[in-house]
Amino acid sequence: MSSGKILLVDDDKNFVDLVKMRLESSNYKVTTALKEEDAIEAVKEQIFDVALVDLQLVHQDGISLMERLHAILPEMPVIIITAYGSVESAVGAMQRGAYSYITKPFNPPDLLLQIEKALENRRLTSEIKRLKGLLKERYEFTNIVAKSEKMQRVLEVVSRIAQTDSTVYIHGESGTGKELVAKAIHVASDRRDRPFVAINCAALPENLLESELFGHEKGAFTGAIRSKRGLFTQGHEGTIFLDEIGDMSLPIQAKLLRVLQERQFYPVGSERPVEVDIRVIVATQKNLEDQVKQGLFREDLFYRIHVVPIHLPPLRERKEDIPSLVEYFVKKFSQQMKKDVRRLTPKAMQKLMLHEWPGNVRELENTIEYAMAMTQQNVITEDFILQTKIPISQESIKPLREARDEFEKEYLIRLLELSEGNVTKAAKLAGKHRVDFYDLLKKHSLKTEDFRES
Repeated sequence: MSSGKILLVDDDKNFVDLVKMRLESSNYKVTTALKEEDAIEAVKEQIFDVALVDLQLVHQDGISLMERLHAILPEMPVIIITAYGSVESAVGAMQRGAYSYITKPFNPPDLLLQIEKALENRRLTSEIKRLKGLLKERYEFTNIVAKSEKMQRVLEVVSRIAQTDSTVYIHGESGTGKELVAKAIHVASDRRDRPFVAINCAALPENLLESELFGHEKGAFTGAIRSKRGLFTQGHEGTIFLDEIGDMSLPIQAKLLRVLQERQFYPVGSERPVEVDIRVIVATQKNLEDQVKQGLFREDLFYRIHVVPIHLPPLRERKEDIPSLVEYFVKKFSQQMKKDVRRLTPKAMQKLMLHEWPGNVRELENTIEYAMAMTQQNVITEDFILQTKIPISQESIKPLREARDEFEKEYLIRLLELSEGNVTKAAKLAGKHRVDFYDLLKKHSLKTEDFRES
C-alpha cells in the first residue's frame, strides 16, 4: 500500500531515476517530470501529497514553478532541492511558500524524513480545515432552517447536549424534521467521524426489525443463509437513530433496554454477547406516556430513553419559518430541475401562510417540488400551490374584520421578514405602492428596522 504520492521535478534524468528508485523502495508512488510543463500537466491530472522541485531548471527557476503548482494545488507541500552554496535562494523559496529545502548531495534518510514531516504537515492542515467546517456546521446548523423562536430554542438544546453521550428523545409530528435534528447532534459530537445509522421501527415486522438492529447468526431462522451484522454493530462508536420507537414490540423493547443498561446484546441465534459503544437517539410522534399507561411501552425503557427530551414544534406553530423554508426549497429544486425560478408570487405565499400543514415541513417541501415541476414561468403562482381546500375548523372562525386584520398583519410581517425590512422589495412583493404600504405598516404599528439584520 502506497505511503503517499510524490511529484519529482528535475532536469537531470540520472538523478531523477536514482531518487525515484529510492522513494519507491520506501513504498511511495512517484511521478517524475523532466520539464516544467510536464509537471504542470501532472498536477492538473491528479493530486499529489508532496512535490520535490529542483531549484535550477532549464526554462525557469524552481520557485516560479512552485508558485504555478500552488495555483493548482494550494495545499501541496513543496520541498526545494538545491545545490550546495544556494542555501540563501532556498530560504527565499520558503519565504515564498516552500515547505522546506534539502541540499545536494543528501543522504536518503534525510530526504525521507523531510517527506514524512511534509506529509504530516499536510494531514494537520487538512484536519484543521475539516474541524473548522464542522465547527461552523455545529454552531450555525446551516442545513436547518430555523428563524422562529421555538426552533432557535431547539437548536440551543442541540448545541448544548451534542458533546455528551446522553440518550436523546425527540418528540414531534411526522414531517417535522426529527432525523435532521438527530444528524445535527451526531455531526456536532465527538462521534462525528464514526457511523450514523438510522432505522424506522414502524417500517419492519418484529422478526425483521430484531435482525436489522442486532444481527443474526447463519441458520438462526429460515432464510438466514449467512451471518449478518446488525445496525448496533455497524454503528459501533457512532450514533444510532431509532425513529418511531413507539411502534417497537415489547420483546424488542426488552432487548433494547439491555443495550442501554449493559451496552451489550445477543445477535439472533447467538449465545455470545456483543459489546457496543454507541449513542442512542430515539424519536416518536406518539405520546409514550399514554403508551406506558396502556401497557404498550415499557415504563423502565421510557425512563431510560427520556434523558434529554427535545420537542419539535409543528409547522403551524412556527409559520414565521415558512418564507425561509420556501426560499430554501425553491433554490434546491430550481437547481435540481435546472429551472430559473427564484420566488413565489405574493398570492402563492399567502396561500402557504393560511394552510395548517398537517404534513409539516415534508408537506411543504413536496408542495414546492410539485409547483416547481409544473411552472413554466420564472415565478411560482398560486395556481400550483395546494390544489386541495384549506381545512378550517368551526372553532377557528372569527368575525370577518378581525380575521382580515389578523391576516393583514401576519402577511405584512412575513413580507418584512422575507425582504429583511426593505420596504421597496416588500411593497413590490405585495403589489402595492410604497406610500400605501407605509400606511399599512402604520396601521399595524410595524417598524421596518425591527426586521433588518443587525
